[in-house]
Amino acid sequence: MGLTSKKVLLAAALLALALFILTVWLWPRLSRRGLVPVLGRVGILLGTQLSLIAAIGLAVNTSFGFYASWADLFGRNTTPGVVVDHGLGSPQDGGMRVLGTVHQGAPAGSARHGGLIQQVALAGGASKITSKAYVYLPPEYFREPAARFPALLVLTGYPGTAEALYKKLRYPAVNAGQVRAGRARPMVMVMMRPTVAPPRDTECTDVPGGPQTETYFARDVPAQITARYRVSPGARNWAVIGDSTGGYCALKLALRDPGSFSVAVGLSADYGAPQDATTGDLYGGSDRRRRENDLMWRLRHLPHPPVSLLVTSSRKGEHNYRATLRFIAAAGAPTHVSSIILPSGGHNFNTWKREVPAALEWISARLGGTAAEGPASRAR
Repeated sequence: MGLTSKKVLLAAALLALALFILTVWLWPRLSRRGLVPVLGRVGILLGTQLSLIAAIGLAVNTSFGFYASWADLFGRNTTPGVVVDHGLGSPQDGGMRVLGTVHQGAPAGSARHGGLIQQVALAGGASKITSKAYVYLPPEYFREPAARFPALLVLTGYPGTAEALYKKLRYPAVNAGQVRAGRARPMVMVMMRPTVAPPRDTECTDVPGGPQTETYFARDVPAQITARYRVSPGARNWAVIGDSTGGYCALKLALRDPGSFSVAVGLSADYGAPQDATTGDLYGGSDRRRRENDLMWRLRHLPHPPVSLLVTSSRKGEHNYRATLRFIAAAGAPTHVSSIILPSGGHNFNTWKREVPAALEWISARLGGTAAEGPASRAR
């Protein structure tokens, strides 16, 4: 059973409860003096506490999506560099292979009413990186076969799980509800984790001699999706949103690659990449590369690109509140910055759930869908 399986969580909780009951039941017998009773007390207390910690840890991981598998948890994904699969996909299908289908909001076979989510593998021609994604196709995609749609790249934090984007933050369901209410346009969503070379946290950076993660997200992903699906090409039709590390990635991709993305949202984002055991040296010892990946430095020292950015924070509970205010102050035309500042809210899914609906409406109003036919493509 997988790390995020509800059966695993239930088993851990039942084990902790059973050991607690056993401790209460056996404690009178183990209260005597002597080596055996002492060892018994130590053993049963240790077992109860470890089982309780395991159950709590599994519950937290299930809620926040820190690790996707046992291999992630125990660090067994240690292969250096990136995965290159030259047999994945073909020139005819744009270097992409459909791995499975998750129907969204309607019974199987009812894509016209509920849309669907496809799990795909995207092979990058420029970056030589292959990674999995979940592609959401809204119901209008099947109702309007002549229409083309704007696209939204959705990124998790580190390490994160892409499944959490549609299961917990519910990006597709939120957009579908807004479309029905007339508050937003339908979008094709590409939901991914930024960890393309696990367990390394590349912070969406082209690492010298390492994973070319920025190239993968800025060039390969839009190219593959546009080739396979009816997505309007060009930066004006592409947006990117992410939380935590994914938020930093989103803002950086728009600022550094405005030819790929014209709109970006950073939910609880940092504005520079850390350097720690998970990242290693991202810049090959180059101060110039480090500065160019620092978003605050870019706004203060480089020309501002014509992109629209949305940043979020909380006055109480978020570590990036003051940095967010400095980021807003540093921006200037033609870069346009908007913000969502909550009175309080921590660095977690509950906070981001409060921000996602407004963020999706904001994105929809700024993307410039270009299709000639169909209401899905009308500019707003």
